[in-house]
Amino acid sequence: MEFSSKLLEAAVDAFSTLPGVGKKTALRLALHMIKQGKEYTEEYAGALESLVKNIKHCEKCHNLSDENVCSICADPRRDKSTICVVESIRDVMAIEDTRQFRGLYHVLGGTISPIQGIGPETLNIDTLTERIKSGETKEVIMAISPTIEGETTIFFVSKKIKPLGVNISTISRGVSFGGDLEYADEMTLGRSIQARIPYKNLNE
Repeated sequence: MEFSSKLLEAAVDAFSTLPGVGKKTALRLALHMIKQGKEYTEEYAGALESLVKNIKHCEKCHNLSDENVCSICADPRRDKSTICVVESIRDVMAIEDTRQFRGLYHVLGGTISPIQGIGPETLNIDTLTERIKSGETKEVIMAISPTIEGETTIFFVSKKIKPLGVNISTISRGVSFGGDLEYADEMTLGRSIQARIPYKNLNE
């Protein structure tokens, strides 16, 4: 792709680094920004700069937050006796969209995958055990994508927290094996949360 402007080329190169954005889409985005004018573009750039500089991870659940503690953990209306363990922040958003869960979350930051060099020590597992030890938690829901890596993670985390005396459950198989939680439709995901089953039943 030839450019008459180095500035335009640099903008296209920047946009094309985004997931799922090729050169043609990046060019359309760059031309759109130019068409919208300076004020629009400055506001857009300012929002991104503020995001990068000021976004935080909740010190309790590791979700994204504007403050040290996210709005979900700080909400007194949430059920603090239940923690839903997920792989990623996107999974939190997916479950929240179902409006079927009113407990708290814990973002692991991925799943155990030796092939990719991701071991238990790289995930937010220790902070989960510390939260459970505080005494408020009665149930931990393993809302992790039903993949081989996900099942390995569920097994490892469950084994670690079982001695802490909490009930451990997992989402029902409304979400097909091998699928990503974030891509499940809201109704299926919501029903999977509501119809969760004790994890121990899966091993019997």
